[in-house]
Amino acid sequence: LPHAFAAPGKAIPLRCGRHAAAAAAASAAPRRSIASGVALRHVETISSLSKGEILRVVSLAAEMKSNPDKFADALKQKTLLMLFEKPSLRTRVSFETGMTQMGGHAIFYSIADSPLGKKESLSDTGKVLSRFADFIMARVNKRSDISELCSVASVPVINALDDFAHPCQMLADLQTIVEQKGSCEGLKLSFFGDVANNVTYDLMRLGSLCGMKIAVCGPVDQGEGYEVESEVIEECKSLGGDVVVTTNVEEAATGSDVVYCDSWMSYGIPDAEADARKAIFMPYQVDEKVMA
Repeated sequence: LPHAFAAPGKAIPLRCGRHAAAAAAASAAPRRSIASGVALRHVETISSLSKGEILRVVSLAAEMKSNPDKFADALKQKTLLMLFEKPSLRTRVSFETGMTQMGGHAIFYSIADSPLGKKESLSDTGKVLSRFADFIMARVNKRSDISELCSVASVPVINALDDFAHPCQMLADLQTIVEQKGSCEGLKLSFFGDVANNVTYDLMRLGSLCGMKIAVCGPVDQGEGYEVESEVIEECKSLGGDVVVTTNVEEAATGSDVVYCDSWMSYGIPDAEADARKAIFMPYQVDEKVMA
């Protein structure tokens, strides 16, 4: 629901002479979605939303879960275009099912076997697709592709995964946490395993925004490819987050309310690296000792 929230606009260059006043007024106004007419918002990372917005989405999701009939026409005659560069089972099925249950329609489009990015540029395509669809969801390899799409699209863009963030996963995870714990405020969440990925980065942002302590535990001492990007650490600091990045399993596990782990072989990692990665990540396996 990125289009439902108010947002500041982006300034545009002023024109000269008698057009200056009109241009100044335009620069002060937010960009508007051509589909809904409200202030245009995109969800690039979980920190594209504020704490209040995140909690309202989770609250709305709980209401939709308990009373789905109430929302049967919430997206009537609305179309979601889903761009997939990376394959997924759950992402595609959940988005398509959600659109159908709310009276809308979802279109699956595979970037992998299309001219997008080759014969047709992402910028031009984003502008054109905005004329056809009410929302665009993209699951891609690179954060730069999401950023480029957001910069040109005139309808809301939802990042369904790139190499820097996974905001939809965060909302689903937070809904589960709130359902089980009643609230997320003050909880400690511990992540073990491959910490140099989109899920870890957005978990760190989510905790920093929503008042959770985050412990990220993995082989960060192995150097490039295993470290948390400094940009993410700095962002979490700016959000006032309580985040620890460590190689110490006991430190990360102690006092944890939520334990989180993920695959060591994400999409795109060559199978030939499996044995080496298993050896590196095995000390960070979540087992009975960690859970004790």
